[in-house]
Amino acid sequence: MSTSTTASVSTHILDTSVGRPAEGVAVQLSARSGRDADWKTLGGSATDADGRCKDLPDLPEGTTHVRLDFAVEAYFERTAESANKQADAQQDAPANRDSGTGVFFPEVAITFAVVPGEHYHVPLLLNPFGYSVYRGS
Repeated sequence: MSTSTTASVSTHILDTSVGRPAEGVAVQLSARSGRDADWKTLGGSATDADGRCKDLPDLPEGTTHVRLDFAVEAYFERTAESANKQADAQQDAPANRDSGTGVFFPEVAITFAVVPGEHYHVPLLLNPFGYSVYRGS
């Protein structure tokens, strides 16, 4: 929870390739105070059945930048079998056409600036070949 001297962060992930929340994705939260400061890892969590991280650590006072690191490769490896079944039902499905693991972005790192007293909800819209992120509410 943010106070007048700190900001707060929450996130959730929607797997747009299947239209469902992405459960079990590891998320690491880091922060720094100033553009040239070193990153400090504050801790992490994993997304729940609703794709949300409800227990990310609080940001320290003086935080100006935040980074969320999403370990998505392991999630897609776990869901690859069902994704391949869905891909078989589509013509020219990328999961079966392309070689390799089927995951183009094994990690997603989102860095953003914060100001004290504000809450930042950062949804990640994810699929094996791309992602989108925005400041939510």
